[in-house]
Amino acid sequence: MPTNFSRISERAFQVLSTRPDPLGVLSTTARVNLGARKVAIDLRRIESVAQVLSLRELPIPAWNYNHHFFDSTEKTLTYLFLLDALNFSFWGEPRWSVTIGKTKLDGYWALAASLKRAASENERVLDANFLAEVSPRELLHSLRGRGTIPMLVERWRNVQELGRVLRDHFGGHPARVVSAAEQDAPRLAQIIAEHFSSFNDTTVHEQHAVNFFKRAQLVVADIWGAFGGKGWGEFRNLSDLTAFADYKLPQILRAWGILKYSPSLARRVDQKRELMKDGTEEIEIRAATLWAVEFLREALAKRGRVVTSVQMDWFLWQSSQGAARGKKPYHRVRTIYY
Repeated sequence: MPTNFSRISERAFQVLSTRPDPLGVLSTTARVNLGARKVAIDLRRIESVAQVLSLRELPIPAWNYNHHFFDSTEKTLTYLFLLDALNFSFWGEPRWSVTIGKTKLDGYWALAASLKRAASENERVLDANFLAEVSPRELLHSLRGRGTIPMLVERWRNVQELGRVLRDHFGGHPARVVSAAEQDAPRLAQIIAEHFSSFNDTTVHEQHAVNFFKRAQLVVADIWGAFGGKGWGEFRNLSDLTAFADYKLPQILRAWGILKYSPSLARRVDQKRELMKDGTEEIEIRAATLWAVEFLREALAKRGRVVTSVQMDWFLWQSSQGAARGKKPYHRVRTIYY
């Protein structure tokens, strides 16, 4: 694997010396990358990709109001918390999908649209008391479509936890969760991770804690996106969030030659063989993804194209949805965290 640990260490130190890391995501994942055996970051390729991207407008996706519920009230906050409580592990065959009107959607967009549909059919779906006591049958009805969404039991538990914590600790008001952070984006992610166990995306690697907080940070970014950076969506330091380590970002980063897998890992991923949750391979893929985004963002900034990690994430995720030269299967892990 073409990598140079001393160069990666130097680049990571430069980033960490100037980049706030209040959630400890970058510092804990940096350690993983420096000792990685299965996944490498190609710094030369990052420079090449950054040069190409700097020559054109980065199409950062805008918030999609067609598939997402939005009414500008606190119900929208409940929708976003619910959306990201369920936003994980869509892969599998046959692929779960929903049809809204004449539009067939799968994966994340199927989830977003099905929850919007559920809210239009029953306004109690966006009430903490209802969510706290929701039955599997009621959740399945909200998510009805072609096939069954994976990990339904785990999703049901997440929804009940969301409702009960909102009800018992915040009076049923997600606005109180948001307000408690006082417009501090990482602080809101931390509050969410501390109060909702399903959002507490941390693990242990070689006796060291590793923080990812994928969905906790995503809630914050989604609130910012849905409200256009105003009102509940106004944060003074959104740039302190990292990218969201999932299975689609490493897929596109690998297609672009930025991430390199060892031969054994490449075979397992390409053969669509499931990896072990919290195993070395999974942790290295996620850690490398986060730092590849940071290095790519840094390389773009040097070329006059300044974007946040959130914007970089949204661009990469959108890029992963279509065809790309060299695109291979994404890694598969059954987990509630992404």
